[in-house]
Amino acid sequence: MTKTLQVNHLRKAFGGVMAVDDISFEVAEGEMLALIGPNGAGKSTCFNMVGGQFPPSGGNILLKGEQGEAVSIAGIGARRIWRLGVGRTFQITATFTSMTVRQNVQMALLARRNMIWKFWARANDLLKDEAQTLLETVGLRDQAERAAGILAYGDLKRLELAIALAGQPKLLLMDEPTAGMASGERTALMALVRGLVSRTGISVLFTEHDMDVVFDVSDRILVLDRGRLIAAGTGGGDQGE
Repeated sequence: MTKTLQVNHLRKAFGGVMAVDDISFEVAEGEMLALIGPNGAGKSTCFNMVGGQFPPSGGNILLKGEQGEAVSIAGIGARRIWRLGVGRTFQITATFTSMTVRQNVQMALLARRNMIWKFWARANDLLKDEAQTLLETVGLRDQAERAAGILAYGDLKRLELAIALAGQPKLLLMDEPTAGMASGERTALMALVRGLVSRTGISVLFTEHDMDVVFDVSDRILVLDRGRLIAAGTGGGDQGE
């Protein structure tokens, strides 16, 4: 089993409060791992350490490198971690509302290639085909020229996924990906992600409150409570689509 992510004895304290307390787990290549638990269990804090938003108070986080070696990413910052192949979606979507759907994806593609400051070409003309391909992947090709600000909420979630995929991640972090979505939208979005995992081998670590979603798409499930890992089990994703 190739390990995309290894979390070893991870800890995070905020003053006298231990938000994450000695958590260890792994995410395999091509695996969807669900991290669940009640509010305040430490899920988002764990995500923020893996994604580089918070430095850990202790422990280590290892990501598979380009040559297959394990590279420590603990505390190195979100941008460097993104460059190493960790993408992320958030509970609250963040897009450029005045830009078109396609332009939002183009901006992510340009950032990945350090082309944001290429003044000799109009950004709108760069990497259009690649942006369109990503939009087709998430089912938004027909909405490419619409302003992001007028998209339905479920489509905004799909756009955010396309933006994350533009960074060519080996690991995708999804924090409450279906929050605020209707039941049918939740099912469709996570089925889309499950399909991406099966086709590309990308690894996904996600948190989710909808247990139907969790058991339908996850390969494994970890349960946190009060900052500690208290249980582990299997989901339905390991049975195939």
